[in-house]
Parts: sequence; C-alpha cells; structure tokens
Amino acid sequence: MMDKYDAIVIGTGQAGPSLAARCAQEGLKTAVIERHLFGGTCVNNGCTPTKTLVASARAAYMARRMEDFGVSIDGPVIVDMEKVKARKDAIVKESTEGVENWLKSTENLTVYEEHARFEEPKVLSVGDDQITGDKIFINVGGRAFIPPGFEDVDYLTNTSIMELDEVPKHLIIVGGGYIGLEFGQMYRRFGSEVTIVEQGERLLPKEDEDISEAIQDILEDEGVNFRFNAECIGGSKNNGQVVVEVNCNDGPPKITGSHLLLATGRRPNTDDLGLENTSIKTDDRGFIQVDDQLQTTADDVWALGDCNGEGAFTHTAYNDFEIVAANLFDDNPRRLSDRIMCYALYIDPALGRVGMTESQARASDRNVLIGKRAMDHIARSKEKGETKGFMKILIDADTEKILGAAILGIEGDEIIHSLIDMMYADEPYTTIRDAVHIHPTVSELIPTMLENLEHLD
Repeated sequence: MMDKYDAIVIGTGQAGPSLAARCAQEGLKTAVIERHLFGGTCVNNGCTPTKTLVASARAAYMARRMEDFGVSIDGPVIVDMEKVKARKDAIVKESTEGVENWLKSTENLTVYEEHARFEEPKVLSVGDDQITGDKIFINVGGRAFIPPGFEDVDYLTNTSIMELDEVPKHLIIVGGGYIGLEFGQMYRRFGSEVTIVEQGERLLPKEDEDISEAIQDILEDEGVNFRFNAECIGGSKNNGQVVVEVNCNDGPPKITGSHLLLATGRRPNTDDLGLENTSIKTDDRGFIQVDDQLQTTADDVWALGDCNGEGAFTHTAYNDFEIVAANLFDDNPRRLSDRIMCYALYIDPALGRVGMTESQARASDRNVLIGKRAMDHIARSKEKGETKGFMKILIDADTEKILGAAILGIEGDEIIHSLIDMMYADEPYTTIRDAVHIHPTVSELIPTMLENLEHLD
C-alpha cells in the first residue's frame, strides 16, 4: 500500500528542514527524504567546514605575523592538519546531528533515509517503497562540476579536500572563482605551495576589475601563484605527481604538483530525480525552472535552494523557504523578485557584496554617483594591522537610493549589512551619511565615503 502525505520535502539543505518542520507544524502529514548527510552542502562540505578551516588558517597566518605586533613566539609556527581536521569534523558533526535529531523528533513528520525519484508526477520511489504527496518541495542541492580532461588523474573537489589530514606540498587549483580562491589562500597559510589556474583573463569576471585586481594582489602578497588564459586544460599522472596541462600564452605549458583541486563550478543534483516522468522543466544546465513564488512548471511542486539556479548560497536557500512558507501559510505574498542579491567571498580580508557592480551601473543608463575609500585611510584598520582592500558604493543620483556596494577589507562580510539593511528599508543614502558611527571602527568610513561622492564617468 502506498503511503500518502500532504507534503513531501526532498533534501535537507538549508530550505528543506525548516519547510518540513513548518508543514508538520501547520498540521500537514509530512515526509522528508535525505539520501546521504543531513544538513546539505552548507553544513557538511560548504560554509560550516570551510569557514572553520579558514579560521584555523587565519590563526596560523596571524601567528606568523606576531612580530608585527611586538609579540614573540618561541619557535616556528607548525600546522597540525590532523588537529585542524578534527576540529572541523567536530563542528560539522554537531551541526549535522542537530539537523537530524530535530527532524526525527518533530511530530507529524516522517524521515526517509533513501534516494528519492519521481515515478509519476506525484509519485516518488524512496528506496523500495513508493509514496505520494499533494505538495512536493525539491531541495536537492548541487555538487562539484568536473570538466572533461581529468579522467586519468586523481583529483579533489570541495567535498573530498575536506578529508585531507596532511598539508599538500604543492596544491594546484583549477578555477579562480570563490571556491578556488578560498581554498587557495587557506592552504597557502597552512604551508602549501599553491598555484591557481584560471581559464579567463582575470579572477572573478562577474566582479569589477578593481576588485579582481585587489584580490589577486592580496593573495600574491601571501605567495599564491596564478596562471591566467589557460586553454585546453587537462590532467595526467607522472611518478606519483599530478600534471596539469594549461597551454597558456606565457609560462610553462604544464604544472606539476602533489595534489589537484577542481574548483570549476557547481551543477544541480537533478539528473537522477526522474524529472522526465513529470512536467517539471529544467534549463540546459539542469536547474529547475521556477516562477516568482518558486513554483515549478508542475502543479503543487516547488524547487528551493541551489537546484533552482536562483542563488547558490545558504542565505538565498533559507530565503526560498521563507518565500514559500509566507505564501502557503502566512497570507504574505513574498516574491523572489523582492530579494536583493548579496554575498561574501571568504578570503581574508573578506569581500562583502550587495546589488549592482560598477560595470552594471554604467550599463544601466542611470545617473550614478560613486564613492570609494581605501582601508588604509581608517584608523581602526591601521590599529589592527589590517589595511588591505577598499570599499565603494554606487548611488542613484536622482532617487538618492543605494544601487550597490562592495567592501573588500577586514570584516567586510559584516560591515556590508549596514548597506544591505538600508537598501531593504528603501532609505536614501543620506540617512547613513548623516548618521553618527562609533569611533574607532571600520564602519565609520562609510559616512565619510558618502560625503565624497563623484559622478560615475
């Protein structure tokens, strides 16, 4: 006999558990399905473990800089990767078990630990069983994309590199995006030689050139090597080493290292869901198409999180949950289009970003004002010995509203929220310009920056 549910949630990333619990709380007989690890990418191989490792790497970096602050350390700074990994594993375990215990203890909620696949539009096979649901929510996340050319070489992904308990002698990273840069700086600080291979002309092509250049300078100052304009990238093995063919215009055509990390993007986990047995449509990359309320092209089926292509972040996935729950249960017509895109790059110092880039503002035909200030112009940065980076902001001169901002500098991932909140409040920039900020802080540079705006050429 097929079990019937009012609601079925597939996947336990950032959106799934909260939505399953809310459905159960609202009196819906609910099932949640998880085939592997509770908590999804963020908890298991994304934000939680990587930022834990970033913290360990920063500790090593600051220990080596102690002389700059008049503090002496007796002996060399040694990184014990087994202890670093054990710390990371303990924090991940606590988070993963917390999600699992929460779901399994929730009333009116049945947990399946199997792979789910659509057999019919509203029928799912779950292991050897079949279940059906009136409402179905897909939250299956994504995984590392592996480009062709690496079939004959051992490689690491953002998931498998988490299992290393040794410091690679020479880590080659293919991909100069967010994952590649974070791991690149991290392992350089752990003691690895690091070479980042990028197919394009510069890092982070979706960011403005001044940000890309500043990030490259920050990492090169720490000893990270870069190879740009790499074409026909591939990998092979040679005497226990990994060889990456880059075929660049400048420099040797091959790079030899001890380990290889492929950081060439992500793909959604939608290819084994049986979507061909439904009317759910995907784009050419496999992302599930959704409308402004995150409904798919099938009735009473929603897609949330990384698998819908509307943001690849923990915070956007959780916001997907908020949008769906608000529409279903709160009579609150929240929409995807209400979201202002914001994110951070967790190199050190971090990059906090919200809204338009400078290049997007130029292309918008708006009357735009720009403000920009270097971090070495503020007392707090000097006091803390953290003067790298800058902040900039874009203003619509006609409406006085903030269009976008970037803060590359110490605590940039935190400071950006003052501007995010201003944008959501739909307040003019003059509100924060005229505000009194605490001294000495990094945030006090924002009003100063806003007092010195210029027209964007």
